[in-house]
Amino acid sequence: MDSQATPKTELLNFIPSPSRPPVVITHGFTGWLKKHLFGGFWNTLLTIAVFTLLYLLLKPFLEWSLVKAVWTASSRRECLSISPDGACWAAVIRWSNNLIYGRYPDPLQWRINLGIGIGIIWLLPLALKKIKHKIVIGLMAVVFYPFLASYLFLGGDRGRLHYVIASVALAYLFMLYMNIILIYLGKKQTGQYFESLIERFVPRRADLLGHLTFLLILSVLIAFIFRDFSLQDVSTDVWGGLFLTIIISGFSIVMALPIGILLALGRRSQMPVVRWFSIATIELVRSVPMITVLFMSVTMMPLFFPNTMDLNKLAQVIIAVCIFAGAYMAETVRGGLQAIPKGQFDAAKSIGLGYWYTMAFIILPQALRAMIPNIVTSFISLFKDTTLVSIIGLFDLMLMARNISIDKNWFGLHTEPLVAISVLFFIFCYTMSQYSQRLERHLTKGR
Repeated sequence: MDSQATPKTELLNFIPSPSRPPVVITHGFTGWLKKHLFGGFWNTLLTIAVFTLLYLLLKPFLEWSLVKAVWTASSRRECLSISPDGACWAAVIRWSNNLIYGRYPDPLQWRINLGIGIGIIWLLPLALKKIKHKIVIGLMAVVFYPFLASYLFLGGDRGRLHYVIASVALAYLFMLYMNIILIYLGKKQTGQYFESLIERFVPRRADLLGHLTFLLILSVLIAFIFRDFSLQDVSTDVWGGLFLTIIISGFSIVMALPIGILLALGRRSQMPVVRWFSIATIELVRSVPMITVLFMSVTMMPLFFPNTMDLNKLAQVIIAVCIFAGAYMAETVRGGLQAIPKGQFDAAKSIGLGYWYTMAFIILPQALRAMIPNIVTSFISLFKDTTLVSIIGLFDLMLMARNISIDKNWFGLHTEPLVAISVLFFIFCYTMSQYSQRLERHLTKGR
């Protein structure tokens, strides 16, 4: 009976748990400030010191550039009479048209705006998720857009072949946006309407032939509509400003990567002639500064052509800059190719792929993905290095900014134009840097 007795209950003593630390706000603007700027004594002290130093450094610049600046004036003397210690932005505002378009005639500047606008419109589909074959769109832009843009920028009689290619470029742009509209409406694309008819005669690749048929019909129609359309001739001697800088850097950036890939593959080639030619080109160009290459292109290139041939200085400069950029890009590409494991090459051989298929579909996509930061860094450096063309007499953005200081109304004004073009270069370079980071995150998302 005693073993089955009810056990005695004991009074449990209450022991309070230790106090919890206060909740730390880690979200919102206040939380970000506490975490990154005021997270402790030394962190707070360092934040105060840095902001104090920035205030002492930026205060004189902000007073000069904004508080005491002069925005409206007709001469530098008037600026000095209004505010002798402030920036004279009136000169930059008065010269803004020349800084953008150079000496391009004012009534014809709509052609530059239209040409650059067409280029932007052409590349916009690359950002749409539903659009496929983006590589084809980019390649078509590289191949056809220069003919259409040069037809607008230069004007005059460009020749029948140039006119035909420009018509094909405009037709392709129209067809591209017609297909985009049809895709978002959920309907068949333009070339698919010809596919059933073409299948009767050519069963294979009827879809591709359908698109080409529609492109041909649209090109003939556009060429017929604009057959009497003519533009006033504008020589490249009057090109300048930001427009000329974009033209030179744009061509160089587009051509630098394919030239670099070819030279890098040539340097790794097993054929001695191709290998030594690539090595000689890369080492010769990389051993001299860019200004030397520019002077050689202007002074020595005419020696290899007949005396009756008048070479265009802008074309010579673009060729020189493309070769210079391609030689540096070749070493970047070669470094990316060497980073690919040898097993990738062996795997491609095991499934029967040849050299070019291996490079195009297996090796280069991996190498280029890993080289995005280095490639964009080269592009940014190239965009800034184009200012050297001002030394050989091309009125790019830098030379147009220098011309402000020799204008009789703004004589001796040097600082404000240089600050203005520095801001422009920062905007372009920062945009390229941010786009490269976005592209890098997108390509590595599924890895």
